[in-house]
Amino acid sequence: MSLYSQINQNKTKTILIMLIFIVLFSGFFYLIGKYFNSPGAYLVLGLIISSFSSLGSYFYSDKIVLFTTGARPASKKEFFDFYTTTENLAIAAGLPMPKLYVIDDSSPNAFATGRDPRHAVVCATTGLLKNLDRSDIEGVISHELSHVKSYDILVSSIVAVLVGTLAIISNWLMRRMWWGDSRDDNNRDRSPFFAILFIIVLIITPIVATLIQLAISRKREFLADASGVLITRNPEGLASALEKIASYPPLKNASPSTAHLFIANPFKKKGQSSWLINLFSTHPPIEERIKILREM
Repeated sequence: MSLYSQINQNKTKTILIMLIFIVLFSGFFYLIGKYFNSPGAYLVLGLIISSFSSLGSYFYSDKIVLFTTGARPASKKEFFDFYTTTENLAIAAGLPMPKLYVIDDSSPNAFATGRDPRHAVVCATTGLLKNLDRSDIEGVISHELSHVKSYDILVSSIVAVLVGTLAIISNWLMRRMWWGDSRDDNNRDRSPFFAILFIIVLIITPIVATLIQLAISRKREFLADASGVLITRNPEGLASALEKIASYPPLKNASPSTAHLFIANPFKKKGQSSWLINLFSTHPPIEERIKILREM
């Protein structure tokens, strides 16, 4: 797959994800409205929330993701090596210099976000900058710049915001079901069928959110690994970095909605692997990625 076809595919995928989200979210609210005896009002509410979430995720996904992860701007003075390494690799990749942020966390990890190369952000944990050597850091940053160049960041950032919206609304509806409407006499007149359907929908919502994340394709991590190596010409740098990242405990400042953004699964513990875990993981097995890199 050429870079240009990958960019076009990601742009098309972004539009489709936003439209699917609006349709599913509105339908979800319509079913909830049936339970609360006001389907029309809930359908309109669902359309409004999903439309604003989709537009907001396009223009402000980077700011939302950075706020969610607790990231702060990385000054050139404080993180000089991080700045100069990124600057050099951005020039090599033919990209504008992205904004740099850091997360105060001892566990090494990194991600890129934004809607296009002109609005890109590369974020690394302080653990990554302190515990990895320069060639490792170059491997990680080149991987993230590959996501920027191919517009993977557009799809990933929008999915992070939309999945987060879905989780917040589901939590609110669950609370409303159990507590907010307990004094409503109309509860007695509600069909048991819709009550059961409502509970089922709330249970499967986290599964749907995970499937949305998986829908953006774990294949992009392999492509970013390969593209990153084309920038540095040093596959061992990234392989070594992934090996070290996998040896540390899970990241503290991550959430399920942003997990797919990171270079490595921020929740997976060392040695934790099975076919079921890998099936529903937002990342391909790190051992497989290292093996492919070392065969280059």
